[in-house]
Amino acid sequence: MSNEKEKQGVSRRDFLKTTGIATGTLIGGGIIGGLVGYNANKGSGKNEKTGETQQGQNHEINVGLQHFKTMKSFNILSQATERILPEDDLGPGAIGLGVPYFIDNQLAGAYGMNAKEYMQGPFEDGAVTQGYQSRLTRAQIFDQGIAKLEEEAQSRFKKGFEELEPDQMDEILTAFQKGEVKMEAVTSMFFFTLLRQATLEGAYSDPIYNGNRNMEGWKMKGFPGHQYSYAKDIESKEFIEYKPQSISSMTHK
Repeated sequence: MSNEKEKQGVSRRDFLKTTGIATGTLIGGGIIGGLVGYNANKGSGKNEKTGETQQGQNHEINVGLQHFKTMKSFNILSQATERILPEDDLGPGAIGLGVPYFIDNQLAGAYGMNAKEYMQGPFEDGAVTQGYQSRLTRAQIFDQGIAKLEEEAQSRFKKGFEELEPDQMDEILTAFQKGEVKMEAVTSMFFFTLLRQATLEGAYSDPIYNGNRNMEGWKMKGFPGHQYSYAKDIESKEFIEYKPQSISSMTHK
C-alpha cells in the first residue's frame, strides 16, 4: 500500500466491513459522519475535468424509469444516494452501481406500494423502535422527500439540489437524518432511513434488480454472489476466491 493511501486512513471497504453498516447496523451518533460525512470531499457526482455529472456519463445505460415521472426528481435522488455512498479509488459509488435505477424500480412495485403490509389506521407518532407508522406508502414518502430536498436546497442556498456542492448536500441530508425538516405524515428522519437503506440494498442486491451494476458492489466486498455449489472446494485448506455470479448469469448456462 502506498504512503498516500496510508494517509487516507480507513478505506470505504474497511469502513463498511468493520462497522456493520452494510448489514443495516446504526452505530455511534448516527450515519452522518459515516456514509454521508465519510469521504465528504469525494464523489460529488461530477467529473472534475469536464464538469459532467456521472448521471450524464451513464445515460447510455439508462434502463428506463418506472416510477419517477421527471428526470429532475430522478437526478435529485441520484445525487442524494451518491452522497450516501460516494465513488472513491476502490470503486464506483451509488450512481455508478445503478442504485438510483434500483430504487426507481422498487418504488414502482410491491415495495413502493407497501403491498404486503398492513396500512390501516390509527396512525400515531410511534417510537423509532416501532417501525412503519405512516399512512403514506414508500413511493409517496420518497416523492415527498425528494421534493423536500429540492425545497431545502432552494431555501438554504438559492440553488437546486443537483447544483449544490458536496458539503451543502451533506448539510441538508444531515438535517433530514436528525429529523429537522418538516414533512407531512412522516418524519424526515424516517425518510432518510428509507433512503439510506434503499441505497445499500441497491449497491449489494443481485444485478437482476438493476442495482449492483456489473456486480461491482460484490467485487468490492469479495462476495461470491450465487454459486451453484461449493462441494468441490469445501475441504480445501487454501483460500479460494470465486468470481461472483448473479442469478441471471446462472440461468443462461
